[in-house]
Amino acid sequence: MHYRSIAGLFGTLLTLYSLSFLPSAAVSLWYQDGHVLDFVIAAAATVTTGCLLWIPNMHVRNELSVREGFLIVALFWVVLGVFSAIPFVVGLHLEITDAFFESISGFTTTGATVIVGLDELAPSILYHRQQIQWLGGMGIIVLAVAILPMMGAGGMQLYRAEASSVSKQDKLTPRIAETARLLWSIYIMLTVVCAAAYWAAGMSLFDAICHAFTTVATGGFSTHDASIGFFDSPTIEFIAIVFMLAGGVNFGLHYAAWRRLSLEPYENDLEAKVYLGIFVTAVVLVAAGLYLTEAHDDVLQSLRAGAFQVASVLTSTGFGTENFALWPTYIPFLLVLLSFSGGCAGSTAGGLKVIRIVVMAKLGRRQLFKLVHPRAVAALKVGPVTVPREILYSILGFYVLYLSTSLVLILANMAAGLDLESALGAVMATVNLLGPGLGKVSVTFATVSDTVKWLGIFGMLAGRLEVITLIILFMPAYWKH
Repeated sequence: MHYRSIAGLFGTLLTLYSLSFLPSAAVSLWYQDGHVLDFVIAAAATVTTGCLLWIPNMHVRNELSVREGFLIVALFWVVLGVFSAIPFVVGLHLEITDAFFESISGFTTTGATVIVGLDELAPSILYHRQQIQWLGGMGIIVLAVAILPMMGAGGMQLYRAEASSVSKQDKLTPRIAETARLLWSIYIMLTVVCAAAYWAAGMSLFDAICHAFTTVATGGFSTHDASIGFFDSPTIEFIAIVFMLAGGVNFGLHYAAWRRLSLEPYENDLEAKVYLGIFVTAVVLVAAGLYLTEAHDDVLQSLRAGAFQVASVLTSTGFGTENFALWPTYIPFLLVLLSFSGGCAGSTAGGLKVIRIVVMAKLGRRQLFKLVHPRAVAALKVGPVTVPREILYSILGFYVLYLSTSLVLILANMAAGLDLESALGAVMATVNLLGPGLGKVSVTFATVSDTVKWLGIFGMLAGRLEVITLIILFMPAYWKH
């Protein structure tokens, strides 16, 4: 391990990140809400720590290995959570556990919260919550790779550790920094268009910007306790559905469609078509359940509620117009399954990712075929491409680790005092980056114990880093030379 190089890199990244507190301070000045000093303190603490790490190691230059990339990515998410929690501690006087939980929930785009009374919070604190989700959506490490070409080949190691391991568009251009800049350009463009649409639909400019941040990031933080339901607007809900679904699509496809000025990349992509198929099928099932049980009075109202909640859960956004945990029959369980599915690889959504589910389904089908035709040679293909055995093993390993981590966390939450429904809901909310759960955590984590919150923090980090990047750090072999 090149610890001095790692320390120097952390110093550079923290110094860069200290600038992110300036917009929140500007919002505080504009609204005169009295929190300017809170963000100045946070910025000062961040830049001071960054300088203390960078200055002694500024002349140390070593290429990063894959092993070091995993460590930097995992630790930097924790470090970001610590410094981003400062305004919550200083400004809202939250306890350390609650402040860290809120901060990690933001950066991992989970959307679970311990804060009650959002409608009464200062605008600058609300903006800070929304901004950290937006930065976490595409990944602060990818941002760093985009603007810090000094990282050299090591930048690829960080990008690989941060990005989905099954993304088909891992490298859109020959240079990784250029790839990251392209992804961020698309991300910013979607955010601007989303904000403009919200504003035109009747949101205030402040709400439009804040909700655009967390819609495109599929994060789910809102400036109101009632979330999107506060606005009670079919138009706003439709806009949210469109941009939540867009956030759950592989950003490589967005780039290809933008470059060609054509929808053909979406039409030809198997994962995108399956993703849309899951959405449509789930909407029909949920709307039918709501209508047949008379949870809603008419078909259109059932479709409206079903479409919004399915889009929110499938993309792991976590916005709400209603508390789906209170919906009847099979609907909450169906939404739990959708949260485990998640969006596409290379998107801002959480979950297992649709492409992995496609591969697993094809693997199951191939095994059944082999039982009937044991001598047949049956290649496993996704579209026209044969899936290499190494990728197949990687997906199987990820699947086992993801489910194992979820089951262990369910047991741990039950041991910490939650009932089965709440424990399942807590894992669904955190590991799948959904935000709202079931039972005691269907709305907030404010009422659960600190132990449950720390388990939630671990779950959020595992979900955001796709399990392997975090779990590998607990293997003794990782630390051996």
